[in-house]
Amino acid sequence: MSQAALLDINVLVALFDPDHIHHDAAHRWFEEHRHDGWATCPLTELALVRILSNPTSWAGTERSAAIVERFRLFRASGDHQFWRDSLDVTDEIFNLTFLKGHRQLTDVYLLGLAVKRNGRLATFDRSIPTRAVKGAERETLLVIGAE
Repeated sequence: MSQAALLDINVLVALFDPDHIHHDAAHRWFEEHRHDGWATCPLTELALVRILSNPTSWAGTERSAAIVERFRLFRASGDHQFWRDSLDVTDEIFNLTFLKGHRQLTDVYLLGLAVKRNGRLATFDRSIPTRAVKGAERETLLVIGAE
């Protein structure tokens, strides 16, 4: 049985930004795996809009409303699942002693959400510590480009 993959923030940005270093890799992976189901959550959706609409970033050329409309069409293209945030940082699923730094916190949260939803996390990040999430296994983390 296939498992839906929660797309992390960098994967979403790469799919939307043609100048992103991983744009082509993200699209190749997405076309190959989208029919297994792909997911977003409030955190990843808001981050996508925030990053792409930031005028000081390399991607920030559009207004938030235009990005949301593009994303709405993208979600409607099929196989999408919306996963509501259902965890908090104090949840027993997390063992934050395995974090190497503050920048891993969001990734570990997304991995925890994937575990809770019996899915997987699609990312470019090879350094997410699966031991920080109870129930996460190596297969729970889909590192794009390492397949």
